[in-house]
Amino acid sequence: MTKQEAKQRIAKLKKEIDHHRYLYHVLDRQEISDSALDSLKKELFDLEQEFPDLITLDSPTQRIGGKPLKEFKKVKHSSPMLSFNDAFSEKDMKDWLERLSKLTKEKIDFYCELKIDGLAIELDYKNNSFTGSTRGDGFVGEDITENLKTVEAIPLSLDKNIIVRGEVFIPKKVFEKFKHKYANPRNLAAGSVRQLDPKITASRKLDCFIYDIFIDVETHEEKHKALKKLGFKTNTYNKYCKNLEEVFAFHKHINKIRDKIPYEIDGIVVLINSNKLFDKLGSVGKAPRGAIAYKFAGKQATTVVEDIKVQIGRTGALTPVAHLKPVQLAGITISRATLHNEDEIKRLGLKIGDTVIISRAGDVIPDIIKVLPKLRNGKEKKFVMPRVCPACGGKVIRKTALHYCSNPNCFAQRKEYFYHFVSKSAFDISGLGPKIIDQLIEANLVSDPADLFDLEKGDLIPLERFAEKSADNLIEALNVKEIDLPRFIYSLGIRNVGEETAIDLAKRFSLDELKKAKLKELESLQDIGPIVAKSIYNWFRQERNILFLEKLLKKVKVKKVKFKNKLKDKVFVLTGELDSMTRDEAKDRIRDLGGDVSSSVSGNTDYVVVGSEPGSKYNKAKKLKVPVIKEKEFLDLLK
Repeated sequence: MTKQEAKQRIAKLKKEIDHHRYLYHVLDRQEISDSALDSLKKELFDLEQEFPDLITLDSPTQRIGGKPLKEFKKVKHSSPMLSFNDAFSEKDMKDWLERLSKLTKEKIDFYCELKIDGLAIELDYKNNSFTGSTRGDGFVGEDITENLKTVEAIPLSLDKNIIVRGEVFIPKKVFEKFKHKYANPRNLAAGSVRQLDPKITASRKLDCFIYDIFIDVETHEEKHKALKKLGFKTNTYNKYCKNLEEVFAFHKHINKIRDKIPYEIDGIVVLINSNKLFDKLGSVGKAPRGAIAYKFAGKQATTVVEDIKVQIGRTGALTPVAHLKPVQLAGITISRATLHNEDEIKRLGLKIGDTVIISRAGDVIPDIIKVLPKLRNGKEKKFVMPRVCPACGGKVIRKTALHYCSNPNCFAQRKEYFYHFVSKSAFDISGLGPKIIDQLIEANLVSDPADLFDLEKGDLIPLERFAEKSADNLIEALNVKEIDLPRFIYSLGIRNVGEETAIDLAKRFSLDELKKAKLKELESLQDIGPIVAKSIYNWFRQERNILFLEKLLKKVKVKKVKFKNKLKDKVFVLTGELDSMTRDEAKDRIRDLGGDVSSSVSGNTDYVVVGSEPGSKYNKAKKLKVPVIKEKEFLDLLK
């Protein structure tokens, strides 16, 4: 990016961030998620670090909070209440330490605190009482003394004149009663301490941790010990870390137990433990140099759509895929997001070059959920769905919401079908990835998936990436004697037939019965509508499929599955990560007992199984009053 381009981008980012920060800090409402706003702020910060002469006093990175509301008396802080810059990865943390190491040669150790989703406050104790205020704009806050007196964790009086700072927050159990009105616990906490009637504040059952005190001690850790002796509530999770490796371990541990903590957190705050060094390093803009907020992986982030390319699936469906400027999301680097179809692009109003918010929950493929049109620079381009297949040049036709390549011999479709055939839910051929499949096709060693079972070691050795051992391993993996009927049906790649439909068919038919099934028989099955029924019926009557099936059945034996009925007719939805098994293993256990697994929550869902870091399915389940069970209850059902 040139300096001129950076200047234009910074101007747009500043305007967009200021809009959302005003909503968040002053009006206590928001249009985008915290993690999406953090992502915009991180992009601005990184650009300003690359072009420091473009930093201006009105930049959001140089400011602290919102303006005081008119309803409350103003309180001037004895020293600025600063906030923190954000880090989202170990690399960001190493970069921060590297910047500090250029400013000091002293040994650096750390003190880590939980970053609570609440509201920062200052308590000024004088003459056995206190004045309590909000952060406000960092220099002047709002006098909320009477409201803070209702928080039982805050001592009403001390026999010393001191100033302390902390965080007021709403416990998760309390937030449950109000979440239909408030977007998050921070908004509820802010709204509660800004009530003009303290009785309303008292009814909200606010809590508070104190994390800083203005006394002369050597380390930040000693400040916490002093606060505890004075009778302030301090966070027992906080921890001293002698180096970054210990910080990383603490961050991972807290992220793992995050759901068990009775209040919302979105990361940890990492501070230089030495108070003398902390003060010596000073601040830059709104943030102290000696502290940083090490956030947990956000479920949303902002990035730029650099291009939109079309991917051809095994059924010939053309799926537009957004190629993104790489961004960290939910712990991994994301560079692609599905756009589903042309209608979805129109619904979003998306153009190539747009800044967008992307979302990823659990192991779901990232989605673009919102476009930020105010960040456009005029160079964005409209996407047009191709009229001919980009892989084979075949004519593209539209059926319902999807576009398809009409050429049955399309090379791209052929490759995707091979990938599907060997996938974990089908034949599960380990060691046979896309690159090797591409080699086998290009070398004319296979014309359809049935040919895979005729491969010999001598066919593989001449190919790139193959040595004696790897060739032996693949031949052994291809030595498939038999396969369960549901997996076999799924492996055939019949349009609209997923894992669950394959299981439903296997429960009702043998393979011979399925081949001969009439259209009305298929349509009469529960959860199989006329479109799916027609796909199945037509597949078994196309000559090329009949010949392929005959060829394949000479190589492998299909085994009829006996389904147990303990979970018969029970529909499960899985969200989040389980400790005792993978998502695929959990699905297999449910199906083995006669249950069904759905990818979405509806009124027909019997149970939503919730692991760590659950996605939007958890919220939808609660909204629909669908039973939500945790891992232990789920395991009890499987016994």
